[in-house]
Amino acid sequence: MENIPDWAVLLGNYGFPTLVAIYLLTRFEKRLDSLTTAIRILENVLEKKK
Repeated sequence: MENIPDWAVLLGNYGFPTLVAIYLLTRFEKRLDSLTTAIRILENVLEKKK
């Protein structure tokens, strides 16, 4: 266990959480874009009803 290089330990400690964070941020970004589009459509519909 003591022969593991420092970079491997860093990768093990920080690599996985970093990848999970990047994955979640990209998923949330897509959902936010979708919600933004839906809100703009709703604004247009409400504006036409005035």
